[in-house]
Amino acid sequence: MAIPRFREHHGLPILANGFRPFFLLGAVQSALTILVWLPVFYGELKLTSAFAPRDWHVHEMLYGYLPAIITGFLFTAIPNWTGRLPLQGMPLLTLVIAWIAGRIAVTFSAGASWWLVAAVDCGFLLLVVGAAAREIIAGRNWRNLQVVLLVAMLLAGNIGFHVEAHVRGAADTSIRIGVAVVVLLIALIGGRITPSFTRNWLVRENPGRLPVPFGRFDVVVVLVSALVLLAWIIVPDHAFTGIALALAGVLHLIRLARWAGDRTLRERLLVILHVGYAFVPLGFLINAAASFGAVLPSAGLHAWMAGAAGVMTLAVMTRATLGHTGQQLTASAATQAIYAAIVIAALARICAVLEPAHSELLLHVAAFAWVTAFLGFALAYGPLLLGLKRRALAVRSA
Repeated sequence: MAIPRFREHHGLPILANGFRPFFLLGAVQSALTILVWLPVFYGELKLTSAFAPRDWHVHEMLYGYLPAIITGFLFTAIPNWTGRLPLQGMPLLTLVIAWIAGRIAVTFSAGASWWLVAAVDCGFLLLVVGAAAREIIAGRNWRNLQVVLLVAMLLAGNIGFHVEAHVRGAADTSIRIGVAVVVLLIALIGGRITPSFTRNWLVRENPGRLPVPFGRFDVVVVLVSALVLLAWIIVPDHAFTGIALALAGVLHLIRLARWAGDRTLRERLLVILHVGYAFVPLGFLINAAASFGAVLPSAGLHAWMAGAAGVMTLAVMTRATLGHTGQQLTASAATQAIYAAIVIAALARICAVLEPAHSELLLHVAAFAWVTAFLGFALAYGPLLLGLKRRALAVRSA
């Protein structure tokens, strides 16, 4: 591990670290997107986007919200990976402005040139990939280049989304590309931090059985997942794809079982990581069933997006904010309420597909719980992210 360095920041506190603006803005944007989406879905509100309503909803969660959180995580983690100084001040503000410009361009794109909208929107991830690759290469941290490559694939998916939506009117393939990249990012990053944080806490607080560290089995699971997801992108309805998805789901269940999550129930900051990762195998298994026509494909998509992505991002956002602002690494009542809300949102959204007779009620429950979780994060953690609350405690090792 490189020794991270920090440069004192004399400007706005929110521009002192990558996680501060992107976690806060991403949470607010995610909540607002769902608040708008439900009345759009029921025809009570009309969008000003050139995208079809479903595509706008998917795009703003998959290529809007998630890149913001990924960026906040990346530029907070890179100094730890490389020992280089963090991105702060004007360079960080440039990324923030680029992300906001993309959200405005996509949402108000009706009547605009599609290629201009695409350039503005995709420019953000292009800047992120370039800046992250520069830092990692300069720090000679070759192992983590794979993360940047996955973000570059997310950029490719976003470009494809704009092209596909313009040419075909819907962006089905590009949606699967983006979802597949997100699942792989969770498998790679979540598959490292979950057992690592769990081990550190158990050694200190609950000695006994420990998680199996990242090893060859994990590498095999990630590689198999990549191949299976590629098949899912190309031929999602093929029987072979269904069998492969089921196999990948079982492998992820085995992987999760090796991390001793059942021994972390006293610390919700850890439990939520295991719960979030559990939606990864659930998504594989539901999508396997969808390949054989047993359920609608959107159930598996929401297991990965509302479940794995929604829960894991909030788990990382809360933990990273506490740790990097000098707070005690434990879940407050407000944090536990946020976790409960996001899990309810994910389960309700999946069940809304599986139980069509109750879909309207479940959709409203899912939307309300999602907005509660993300606005709850913005309210509870906003003072820390804005620098309005001083360091209260020495940071405890995670």
